[in-house]
Amino acid sequence: KSRDDMNGMKVVSVLLVDDDAVDVMAAHRAFRKHRIANPIVEASDGVDALEILRGTHPTKTIEPPYVILLDLNMPRMSGLEFLSVIREDDQLRSAVIFVLTTSADGEDRAKAYDANVAGYIVKTAMADGFFKIAEMLESYWRIVTLP
Repeated sequence: KSRDDMNGMKVVSVLLVDDDAVDVMAAHRAFRKHRIANPIVEASDGVDALEILRGTHPTKTIEPPYVILLDLNMPRMSGLEFLSVIREDDQLRSAVIFVLTTSADGEDRAKAYDANVAGYIVKTAMADGFFKIAEMLESYWRIVTLP
């Protein structure tokens, strides 16, 4: 079962995995400002995100197709640990994941790309913050066909 927009395209959901409430609010604000109505499901860490993706979370669900926006520095399960688990999961390994992090560390970036992320974005390097991310995602969805 998939949801379609007015043009018959599948509606892409966003799983925002970030423990920083300010960043989560900024993402919502950027999507509203850019008039992107795609559903956003929030997860506070990797454990939360895996439960949502596997359908075992007590209150939250997400339907494919979806894109994951992943922070690296989180409690319980970091973004890099999440990437390791998801790439080993036969049902989830093909998920499209963009890393959004404050870490400009080259080793973190290399590990993320080794786990086949679609992009690595350093939050502090963005003058317009999440507005640029929302703009990038909107363009991405227009030209990329998701599974």
